[in-house]
Amino acid sequence: MDHRVLVLGIGNVLWADEGFGVRCVEEMVRNWSFPTNVTLLDGGTQGLYLLPFLEEADVLIVFDAVDYGLTPGTLKIVEGDAVPQFMGAKKMSLHQTGFQDVIATATLMGYCPETLILIGCQPVELEDYGGGLRDAVAAQIGPSIDIALSRLRDLGIEPVPGQGDDSLLADASIKRDAYEEGRPSEDEACRIGDARFLPVGE
Repeated sequence: MDHRVLVLGIGNVLWADEGFGVRCVEEMVRNWSFPTNVTLLDGGTQGLYLLPFLEEADVLIVFDAVDYGLTPGTLKIVEGDAVPQFMGAKKMSLHQTGFQDVIATATLMGYCPETLILIGCQPVELEDYGGGLRDAVAAQIGPSIDIALSRLRDLGIEPVPGQGDDSLLADASIKRDAYEEGRPSEDEACRIGDARFLPVGE
């Protein structure tokens, strides 16, 4: 029987390196096509809305920005029962606690994927609203995808170069290229809060 695989990118693209997981899935879909038993999904910050997708999967591969306490830009792979522990190790954002809850709920309901693989990158910057990925994190998109492709090949799934199914990705207007090109400068748009309420000098 073919493994049903869900490749999931989670995070919030509005908060700099928080968007790492989503950008990985976008890049993967742009360059690779997969058989119908592999689903690529931009999970964003959807939390429990992701449960139906987990129910359909035997294998879950997750891309995410994770605070491992390592050097910024470092990749680390976590597998099996350790995945939810790392995702909840430090509350960097609402989506992490939410996804930890997703895994716990799926487990309680008896349909958590048998195989869990987290491909995480230590962020450089999260407190930049409207900012993009920092260079050290963006540089890990390619290596992260290579890891995922290797794991898929281990399952007997051979990706084919070319555009994949992007029906479960975000609107084109917030994909990385459009998002980066359309961003106003820091002088035009304050990214650390409402400028009207910031102390003088900040």
